[in-house]
Amino acid sequence: MSMPDLAYASKYPGRLARVLLHDPGDLWDTFRDRLAQHRERQRPPYIQEPDRDWEAKLLAHAGDVLGTDTIGEFQTLWPNVMATAKANGLNVGPESFAGFNDGDRALTRAIYRLVRHGRLTKVVETGVAHGFTTRVILEALAQNRGGHLWSIDRPPLDPVRRRQVGVVAQPRAGSRWTLIRNSSRRALPGLLQKIAPIDLFVHDSLHTERNVTFELSVAWPALKPGGIAVIDDIDSNWGFDRFAKTRKDFRALVCEAEPVRPDERRFNRKGLFAILFKDGAA
Repeated sequence: MSMPDLAYASKYPGRLARVLLHDPGDLWDTFRDRLAQHRERQRPPYIQEPDRDWEAKLLAHAGDVLGTDTIGEFQTLWPNVMATAKANGLNVGPESFAGFNDGDRALTRAIYRLVRHGRLTKVVETGVAHGFTTRVILEALAQNRGGHLWSIDRPPLDPVRRRQVGVVAQPRAGSRWTLIRNSSRRALPGLLQKIAPIDLFVHDSLHTERNVTFELSVAWPALKPGGIAVIDDIDSNWGFDRFAKTRKDFRALVCEAEPVRPDERRFNRKGLFAILFKDGAA
């Protein structure tokens, strides 16, 4: 349950009571998440200089073997993604989903190109929101004519927001997509136990050091040698820094986001995400 959910529950206590009766552990998980978030906000922001030529390095790491203009593909795709959002009356950009961000243009473009050039087939993401990143991954899998995406997102308590989860991905929803309506803390370990090894893991759920550390501790062993992890909003917490200091079996790119409008919460008014390439040796 997110902070907006708690505010919603205060207006509709009967619905909160039903949630507590059905799943009291969810409220405890939320309390621990928010306590960790409150503590982490006392720290200064994580500031890192981005790689200015990250996209060229991405292709060098991923392997530019397609001979396909994936930039052109994405430039054609992105207006369609935005049009789907507009057709559903959605706001876009920073804080567009209950105070959280949808996948921005740079993040989604990077993921699209990784899936296409790497011919990735097993992809797991945490955090869906309106489904911008989800849609882009599904489009890339469709272009590759193979693969599957598993998405994990705790459903909002507010029925309006609940209906908006993944709405941008609906034009590509089908047999290639499994949406798991639960928290990553509960769903991710079991899912990875069933489907590992995976090609790509995308963290875009609650951005706290506690949550990033948990998700990477579970997802990293499930990544195949040479697999890839993408961590969004690394400047909003110290999870990526903590991971980078405790492991050496990867190469990292730090990339600058491209929000549709400035994100005033960020030190650079844009935000950062990281791409981690796991070493290829088993």
